Amino acid sequence: MRTTSKGNLKVLLDAKSQEGTAKFTEEKKQIYADGITSVANSGVLDAALKIGDKAPNFTLKNALNEPVSLYNKLENGPVVLTWYRGGWCPYCNITLHALQEMLPDFKNADATLLALTPELPDNSLNTSEKNNLEFSVLSDVGNVIGKDYGVVYALTADVASIYNAGFGLNEKNGDTSNELPLAATYVIDKNGIIQYAFLDADYRKRGEPTDILNVLSELKTKHNE
Repeated sequence: MRTTSKGNLKVLLDAKSQEGTAKFTEEKKQIYADGITSVANSGVLDAALKIGDKAPNFTLKNALNEPVSLYNKLENGPVVLTWYRGGWCPYCNITLHALQEMLPDFKNADATLLALTPELPDNSLNTSEKNNLEFSVLSDVGNVIGKDYGVVYALTADVASIYNAGFGLNEKNGDTSNELPLAATYVIDKNGIIQYAFLDADYRKRGEPTDILNVLSELKTKHNE
């Protein structure tokens, strides 16, 4: 199992980016760069829910086919809600490992961690087992909940072609929409209000677990006052 140092997710992601870019042709680098620009220009960052917004409730099946409801979880404390593109995405797997490392700290702050993916349940189960995850991985097939939160965008044709040829994206997601969610992360308080939002057009950038923990710690302090 990969080991990480708490608070160094960006370092790990940057190293992965440099490693990957070194292997790419100039054409592939340009395709990916254009893809990120397309996301930035799509309006998804404006459409996505922000701090202060009410988080819509949802119920999705976890990797064991059990229903998980956001609002039921909020009865026990805040929820860290994070999206990942799929088990095929190396940046997502690095991030899931980092979140797993912080899970005991999140639990000490009375928080629940939920991860959403557009992958079909069998694939999300594989991701959960492969990464030894101890938090719920929920299949948002068709990005239905992602669209409620405004975090879904369409891939460019060139990026979609690479993802389908290299990773079997349509097969893993069970559709041909070529849509993915931002690698967004929210902290939602017990009242269902978003208190932290990480949104970025660049899939290689993720919310830092220590930043998430800081918000959870502040919420716990306020709750105990």
